[in-house]
Amino acid sequence: MSTTTLAVLVPLLPFLGAVAGLLLGRSAPGFVRPLAVLPALASAVLAVIVAVRQGGGTPIVASTELTPTGSVPIDLALYLDGFAALVAVLVGVVATCVQLYSTAYLREDPRYPSYAALVSLFTSAMLLVVYSGDLMVLLVGWEVMGICSYFLVGHYWETEAARSASLKAFLVTKLGDVPFLIGLFALATDAGSFRITKILGTVAAGGLDHPTLIALLLLAGVAGKSAQFPLHTWLPDAMAGPTPVSALIHAATMVAAGVYFVARLLPVFEASQAAMVVMAVMAAVTMVGSGLAALAQDDIKRVLAYSTIGQLGYMTGALAVGDRGAAVFHLLSHGAFKALLFLGAGVIIHAAGTNSLAAMSRMDGLAKRIPDAFWTMTIALLALAAIPPFAGFFSKEAVLVAAEHAAGGHTEAAPGAAGWVVLVAGVLTALLTAAYATRLWLMAFRGRGPAAPDHGKEPLAMTGVLWLLAIPSLGLGLAAAPIADWFDGNELTPTLTTSVLGTGAAAVGAVLTYALWQRASAKAAAAPAAAAPAPGVTAAAAEQPAAVAATVSAATAAAESAAETPEVAEVSHEHPAVPAGPAADPGRALLGPLHRHAAEGFHLDAVYDRLFVRPVRAAASLVRFLDREVVDTYVSGAGAGPRLLGSLVRRAQTGNVQSYLSALLAGAVVLAIATAVLANVNAGS
Repeated sequence: MSTTTLAVLVPLLPFLGAVAGLLLGRSAPGFVRPLAVLPALASAVLAVIVAVRQGGGTPIVASTELTPTGSVPIDLALYLDGFAALVAVLVGVVATCVQLYSTAYLREDPRYPSYAALVSLFTSAMLLVVYSGDLMVLLVGWEVMGICSYFLVGHYWETEAARSASLKAFLVTKLGDVPFLIGLFALATDAGSFRITKILGTVAAGGLDHPTLIALLLLAGVAGKSAQFPLHTWLPDAMAGPTPVSALIHAATMVAAGVYFVARLLPVFEASQAAMVVMAVMAAVTMVGSGLAALAQDDIKRVLAYSTIGQLGYMTGALAVGDRGAAVFHLLSHGAFKALLFLGAGVIIHAAGTNSLAAMSRMDGLAKRIPDAFWTMTIALLALAAIPPFAGFFSKEAVLVAAEHAAGGHTEAAPGAAGWVVLVAGVLTALLTAAYATRLWLMAFRGRGPAAPDHGKEPLAMTGVLWLLAIPSLGLGLAAAPIADWFDGNELTPTLTTSVLGTGAAAVGAVLTYALWQRASAKAAAAPAAAAPAPGVTAAAAEQPAAVAATVSAATAAAESAAETPEVAEVSHEHPAVPAGPAADPGRALLGPLHRHAAEGFHLDAVYDRLFVRPVRAAASLVRFLDREVVDTYVSGAGAGPRLLGSLVRRAQTGNVQSYLSALLAGAVVLAIATAVLANVNAGS
């Protein structure tokens, strides 16, 4: 079978699995799990075969005209280069792990059949984006992922949080998709084709008439899909969906699509120096802001969500300095350890009965209850913090090396200013990343208080997947040298300067967080709420200073809120109540007065509410008023006039024959008089 045929089957198999799952979900429930896992597994195996055959060599191109348009043609095209081959392997492997994990994690969910089918469709759409050689076909996969995310994030649609999160994710990404679509049409108009190869040829020949405008329009769509500032606010709220969905979205599908798109069309962006600077600033703000926000989150999944935003900022930063090899290398590395982090977080939630770090910090021995999750998440967090020799170290260093080269003026692909912006922000983000990774590990696995409940060993379908993903999280970085040959040939190995800067910053962040955690733990142990049980939070807080009382109430409220999520209620066991008390949270000491603002995402949602939501609602109210009070008045008047005339005429219809004859006689007399008068007037003239 040819490589082209195998490549066609890679996105086709999950699509067929999704269709079959939807059709057989109710009538043959026994087939649902095989239809979820086997197509994803087969797709992953075929993606590996395609990658081996492609081998990082000459791109494989195949196309057929999809439909005549009369102007710019639309082709059903494949474009398989090293980037596409490796990213498809990542998507297939992560999707298979998510489907297998979900069979145990959502085993009691009555909506599992539709969930599994949507995950398969989600996977197929992303693979279509990866392999597509035509931008209009790519757009189909791009938009299908958007609607799949809407349904999957809103899986627990009974709750207001899930409904709001799914709607927010859909609307914010669509806000970016509108200029994105305009940019695609403008790009195709300048290039005369939607084919990626022809577009890149046009760019190389200097044939783009509006490079800056096109690049900025496309960048808006990328910011929405890949959750970059200022369109990143939907991603933390999307944690209202099931945890396996979060793993799929964050590791290998939706948010990765924007980065991959820019990597595919990087010469288009490089044609505009202004666009590269804008991209660099966007990446820098995203990296630093998300790192600060992650330090203030109590929900373990929201910590990981902000972490994803920051790591995507690293990838965007690499693209902003013209190195798509470093960006996609970090995309692959991040996909492995972020999938592991989310699936490991699912095991923690399953065991602890809460996704609140404050509640976990008041449990003792959680690490011993779930050793598989403990060890694999430790590996993933070390990779996230970019500690050598884990995968994240090598991929993050590749980004910093690219930024250093751009800052030093060693590349013509990006201005030096973009390099300095990305380099400084990248080093600062390395410190913040290590800090919140250390905080998460300490609060989740080093809690102090009553013993964590023991519910026995977690299902093999969940723990086995964790160990499978731990392998690339640990060893993928060692493949930096051979992977470079699959990309543009640029070296992806660390340099001494960036290694010292990045690792030194990470070490400072980790050590500082650990020291502050020890101090916070000592304060929490000495607090009255920890020393003796209190009948309620209010009574306990009344005996403490105001600052400690605020900490107690905030931590308890967060724990209660997290424990009441539908996902926790569905997948967890019966758990004893966690006693109230102050949580040992080093993030408060690290951020100081900034903590309150960081916990709210620096109030960007409130800003958007005042700038966009309220004006739109006011305009909608005005339109509704005009429609009801003005337009409806004219419509009602048009009906009321004839109705009034009809009522007047109806009064004359008495049914009395004498009245009719009298009226007829009177009319005849009037007509006769009028005729005589007109005749005299005419005769006189």
